[in-house]
Amino acid sequence: MSKPVVALQLYTVRDFAEKDLKGTLLQVKEMGYDAVELAGMYGKPAQELRALLDEAGLNAVSAHVPIQAFEEDLEGTISAYKTLGCKYVGIPWLDHANLPGGEKWPAMKAFLIKVDALCEEAGITLMYHCHAHEFDKLPSGEYILDALFRELPALENEMDSGWVDAVGLCPAEYAKQYAGRVPVIHLKDTDRNAKEDRPVGQGTQDMPAITKAAEESGTKVLVAELDEAVGMTSLEAAKQSRAYLKSLGY
Repeated sequence: MSKPVVALQLYTVRDFAEKDLKGTLLQVKEMGYDAVELAGMYGKPAQELRALLDEAGLNAVSAHVPIQAFEEDLEGTISAYKTLGCKYVGIPWLDHANLPGGEKWPAMKAFLIKVDALCEEAGITLMYHCHAHEFDKLPSGEYILDALFRELPALENEMDSGWVDAVGLCPAEYAKQYAGRVPVIHLKDTDRNAKEDRPVGQGTQDMPAITKAAEESGTKVLVAELDEAVGMTSLEAAKQSRAYLKSLGY
């Protein structure tokens, strides 16, 4: 069983990347990351961004792409992320209206089937990344998130340990529930009591159990992420997260 690749979600260090993208990418590589997950393209064409990533020795293995980007230019958006070398693309947010049970869901479902088919043609796996509201329940008692994946069997699950933990579920068990269908997992460690993000391994989540479940579930990429670093810079939080995952053998 091959170990998952470790990537950094660049949203974590957005405050540095927005000021000095090239320098930030070089620092991310120096920390020991070989891959990143993109959250935007910093106003650069795909080829220019790819050149910066290549120069830093980083692989953009995945990316978060808002649904609006697909709606505005479906083929162009997919082409850009193929140029960047992304194997996985995750939709980071849909509101209740566009999720199962919502009034816009039938149209969104049809559109997502189209997006998924074109992504597959380009060699890209389409995923959905959860937050908390997708764990609201439908009248049937089913989580909206589970209904989403049930109704779209080709859509993959980009689980976020922080959000799964926030709604009172066990991230390790939830990953196992989607074994074979959870190629990318966000490791977003949190202090449950303080309700704050922590570098991976410094929060209240059982990261050894989560990473073990990820391996057993066929996960290919573990993405370290913090929404907000507390008591340190975002770069330091990213560095500490990488060091911890190295201590677990990743």
